[in-house]
Amino acid sequence: MSISTEETQIIKSILQHCEDGTTDMQPELMRNPVTTYTDPEINAREIETLFRKFPIIMGHSKQLPDAGSYITNDELGVPLLITRNKDGQVKAFMNVCRHRGARLTDSPCGHAKTLSCPYHKWTYDLDGNLRGLPHAAGFGDINKQELGLVELPAFERFGLIWVRPSVSDEPLDLDAWIAPMSEQFQSLGLEDHVVYREWSLDRKMNWHLALEGFQESYHFCGAHEHTACAGYLDNQSIWLDKYPHVRHAVPLPKVVDLKDQDPDNWDYRGNFLTQNYVFPCNYIQVMTDHVYIHTIIPTGVDSCIFKCIMLIPKAPKTEKAEKYWQKNYDVIRTVFNEDFEIGESIQKGLNAGANNEFLFGRYEIGLQLGTKAIHDALEGRLTT
Repeated sequence: MSISTEETQIIKSILQHCEDGTTDMQPELMRNPVTTYTDPEINAREIETLFRKFPIIMGHSKQLPDAGSYITNDELGVPLLITRNKDGQVKAFMNVCRHRGARLTDSPCGHAKTLSCPYHKWTYDLDGNLRGLPHAAGFGDINKQELGLVELPAFERFGLIWVRPSVSDEPLDLDAWIAPMSEQFQSLGLEDHVVYREWSLDRKMNWHLALEGFQESYHFCGAHEHTACAGYLDNQSIWLDKYPHVRHAVPLPKVVDLKDQDPDNWDYRGNFLTQNYVFPCNYIQVMTDHVYIHTIIPTGVDSCIFKCIMLIPKAPKTEKAEKYWQKNYDVIRTVFNEDFEIGESIQKGLNAGANNEFLFGRYEIGLQLGTKAIHDALEGRLTT
């Protein structure tokens, strides 16, 4: 399997680190105020900016398998209705009737040609157009074209569904937004994968604490001493700044065997865990043979939702294949829970006053890059 020029350079860099006993490092420490995790006003600003003005991955293409399919989601604090219309295009709307504001559907997913409000039966198609209303004469000469569902920017790229959960006059060029990561994402072939498991967890910690578990590998042999630690080189990673996104390559121990191989025969994916931060709240975590899509959503200053979709190349058709993927699922749930338990314990101690700020070390590069991008967005320097 051929690899990209970028991946070839990642391998060269990690082999050099292994030889020198070094790792990627930032020039300086970063200090992050504890108020980031405790101040309700900061949390409100983050929701209004990061979780309204930027595109967020909301699902996989196979969750809208054909025309007429729809999914709903309320976890962002915005009632979303995401559909696939008769032309096969993905559309997103507010799940809100334009008459009196009732939800069109409470079903998490379904299949329909039209959706009707349960209150007065105003009916909409999957392009959001108002198709009919009972006793229309009572509403005079209203323009039905002006009373379609409120549409939100929606896109389908790399087998994933992206939505910006707010209305704006500012156009959104998703291709330009994700361009720094597109070569890698295109190579994954996620559109041909299937959803093996999907889950959502409510956790009692600030959303930053959940996000930060994916932004450095320094903790692997602490938090995951008996699980993930042995699977990777200790605190030796390669970081590529794809502002505002980040590619983080975590090497498996066997990567050192590549130094004796012809670079033309190098295999990247079989030797790395790649943790891709997709600003502001997604992670595309690429394992050696499957992929996880993570979404982390604040629900309060000290609470968040962690969503995960486990994608595998094809549906298991044998007992052996089912056991294999189930084992991978069980391991990842265990490892994530180790992170979340520590995150919740941190949240409990935040108000104790022991720390006014947290130190982000020179090799905690993802923390530094991610924090900078978030600050840039909150202060208006970063937009789509």
